[in-house]
Amino acid sequence: MPLYKSIIVNNNTKVFIWKIDESLVILSDGIALTQSSTARLQAMKSELHQRGFLSVRHLLKEVGYTDQDLIYDAFGKPHLKDGKHISITHSHHFSGIIISEDIPVGIDIEKQRDKIVKIARKFTPIEEYRTIANHEALVSKLTIVWGAKESLYKIYGKKELLFLRDIYIADFLFTDKKTTGEIAYKGATNTYTIPFLEFEGFTCVYAY
Repeated sequence: MPLYKSIIVNNNTKVFIWKIDESLVILSDGIALTQSSTARLQAMKSELHQRGFLSVRHLLKEVGYTDQDLIYDAFGKPHLKDGKHISITHSHHFSGIIISEDIPVGIDIEKQRDKIVKIARKFTPIEEYRTIANHEALVSKLTIVWGAKESLYKIYGKKELLFLRDIYIADFLFTDKKTTGEIAYKGATNTYTIPFLEFEGFTCVYAY
């Protein structure tokens, strides 16, 4: 399908989300891949991952870029050759990118699933959520927190951060539609704005 949703964050920063309901053949049409991207695509064992990979290239095409414009550093963090900041995500039947001309950005899309309650203690102090009696609301809130931390982890981009120790997400109400977060690491603390939205059983969180 065409672009599912676009969000203007500010004059220099935009979010684009794709709903992946096309076949692999259709997603391959009109997309030219570099040799390294072709090798990555062919190495993927899951067709769902392949479709996610190609849908991201369609999102790039939507905003005037090609696969050739996208490069990855030694840590696997994506960059655009023109110097703009980019972050990428895909989960099941949705993918997304956030692009900014002037500030580091991160994005994450997650499917809302019950199992997040079981693993919550690995990424956030679970005792802070004991007052949430509704299971659906608990899953929703924990998914937002996980996505927020993933987004900040992607901004830092060096695979050194620990979710429990180095990344903090402020409490929020669902009606706020955003929260704030901090990366506190190696004596430096940086604060970020973190909006979130939910659609079709998925959560999208982005940070800047």
